[in-house]
Amino acid sequence: MTQNKAAGRPGSRSAGSGARAVLGAATVANGLVAGVWYAYATSVMPALARSDDRIYVEVMQNINEVIQNPVFFAGFFGALILAAVAAWQQRRSPTRWWVRAALVLYAAVLLVTMAANIPLNDALAAAGNPARIADPAAVRERFEDPWVVWNVVRLVLSTAALACLWRATALVRQTSAYLVSAAGSSASR
Repeated sequence: MTQNKAAGRPGSRSAGSGARAVLGAATVANGLVAGVWYAYATSVMPALARSDDRIYVEVMQNINEVIQNPVFFAGFFGALILAAVAAWQQRRSPTRWWVRAALVLYAAVLLVTMAANIPLNDALAAAGNPARIADPAAVRERFEDPWVVWNVVRLVLSTAALACLWRATALVRQTSAYLVSAAGSSASR
């Protein structure tokens, strides 16, 4: 019930619904990013594993280029920003621990991406034009297994963050429903 003490005052309802909207948006953004890692783990990388070395390198270079776009970056960085805003908004709420856990887990996703996946992507790009690589098998060997492992780490972390945000939204809905029910029963007396 401490989630939004101002909820009963006139004009304060929008602040509560705004905080719920931010929490919901953080949950959706995190889910979208977790879905990207899931798609890589369950379809993209297994499909590429069937390709010959030169095609593998070429396709991964292409993927690493095209994923750097405003739509992906909006979700990738938006998930962190929205989770941080939600953590601030929920700082006095019983849900705060779920939101904070999600924020820490998603920050770990960014850390893994920046410390592991991006350097691997950069090394793959530095190998140059796949048609001119003397030993594409060696390039692939240095990239594939570590990248797949770190992607699975990102998948696990972002899925855990998503579960925490989902739990927080469920608790907020439950608390909101309780407050509305309690207000209705008080008004009917």
